[in-house]
Amino acid sequence: MRTRKITFTIFSLCLAGPASLFAQAQPPESANGDSGPYHISQTFHVGGEGGWDYLTVDPDHKLLFVPRSTHTMVLDASTGKTVGDIPGQKRNHGVAIVPSANRGFITDGADASVTVFDLKNYVVVGKVKTAEDSDGVIYDPASGKVLVVCGDAGVMIPIAPDLDVASGKADPPVELGGKPEFLAADGQGKVYINLVDKDQVAVVDTKTMKILNKWPTAPGGSPVGMSMDVKHGRLFIGCRKPQKLIVMSADDGKVLADLPIGAGVDATKFDGDAFASCGDGTLTVARETDGKYQVLQTVQTPRGARTMGVDPSGHTLYLPTAEMEPPAAGQSRPRPKPGTFMIVVISRK
Repeated sequence: MRTRKITFTIFSLCLAGPASLFAQAQPPESANGDSGPYHISQTFHVGGEGGWDYLTVDPDHKLLFVPRSTHTMVLDASTGKTVGDIPGQKRNHGVAIVPSANRGFITDGADASVTVFDLKNYVVVGKVKTAEDSDGVIYDPASGKVLVVCGDAGVMIPIAPDLDVASGKADPPVELGGKPEFLAADGQGKVYINLVDKDQVAVVDTKTMKILNKWPTAPGGSPVGMSMDVKHGRLFIGCRKPQKLIVMSADDGKVLADLPIGAGVDATKFDGDAFASCGDGTLTVARETDGKYQVLQTVQTPRGARTMGVDPSGHTLYLPTAEMEPPAAGQSRPRPKPGTFMIVVISRK
């Protein structure tokens, strides 16, 4: 998987989980994918080589940053056209952008590093050493740090966005006591991190970089997706075992709702409504009404569309995926068809 020519291997590495994660699921009985407010408005047929993971939206410049295993594509969010391509990764996962520093940060799990690039011209300015399995990444305005979670290493690593990449180092790691998957910050000094192997959410003070608490995600397990309604202090946690969207209070960890979702969830987002994207080809939409959360709609998407980014200015979701082929002999997972990578755009009616 070190070269861009080995397309099946790269794709397979990015499609984690058993074949059952991508089996077509039936939407919850309370949902109606046809009559709800969300629909697939267009599809960008991007093509190119590599898998995919977390997609990041730059709403101010209408850009999409899309990790493709060994390189990261920059796409026009209106047309899907490629405007840049950042090379030099081994197995990338996510992108955080910090406009105030004119820098972007790409996690590279196989290289245990973060690639730093210029936001104006997409030129790589250097790399910062992190830890094994560097995965989820966000920018936390309260601490002024880029926060990287490293799954196999079990740590979160803060990085100063303006550090000298030639000689600078990341801050000391925060030991989490479990395997982190993704995270969300409240902008006031706390970050919430899924610990997928512990069925917990770790709460970290981003000013002291100390763990404040750990909360169970039961009745959901294997938490992977994480997003937040900052205004109302609600966490939205996508769980795989069992398949649940957990709504949790960010004040005390109380579970406020557990809603059914499809198989193979990898991301959640919040934009007035809460969303859980699943590899089985379902996007669950949940809404709070009179203090109660319910499934509003299940949008049918192409299989493999398990991650997403959101542009809140246009209430638009972008889900990366590809056309799928049956598993190869001796394999359990479906295979993306080479050259069929696409971005599915979900809009509000």
